[in-house]
Amino acid sequence: MSKEKIVEGLQAIVTGLSQQADGHMIQSKIFAAQGFSKLAEKYSEHAAEERGYVEKCIDRLLDLGCDVKNESKPESPVCKDPIEWLKHDLQVSKDGLAWLKTIVDESKDDLTTFDLLKDYYKDEESDMYWAEQQLELAEKIGLQNWYATLI
Repeated sequence: MSKEKIVEGLQAIVTGLSQQADGHMIQSKIFAAQGFSKLAEKYSEHAAEERGYVEKCIDRLLDLGCDVKNESKPESPVCKDPIEWLKHDLQVSKDGLAWLKTIVDESKDDLTTFDLLKDYYKDEESDMYWAEQQLELAEKIGLQNWYATLI
């Protein structure tokens, strides 16, 4: 086990996931303004979940005796089109899960961190499957019918 790699991974989650939470909150507001209340609620809840994982990772870094950084975050896209957003968010999930698996594997001898990261992985995997399901549903029932399910 490399404590250094685990610490780097936890810090990367704090930085990246706080950015994602902000992005999901912004998307929630955009979807609410468009009248897509169910989609807005989904992304508002998602942002809150992500903030919870950020807090858990911060707590774990502090437990490990590490400093926590408030690193700069790159700009991320904002979309008015729900389908365009879901496609983007799905790709972020796929890429993120591939990276996260390496950190989960690295932490297997640190059971506290392992459990935290495993739970986060499961949550992100569930979100990925939800986005895939929504895109498939929109394709099967048509975009207008899918939009109607979001009101």
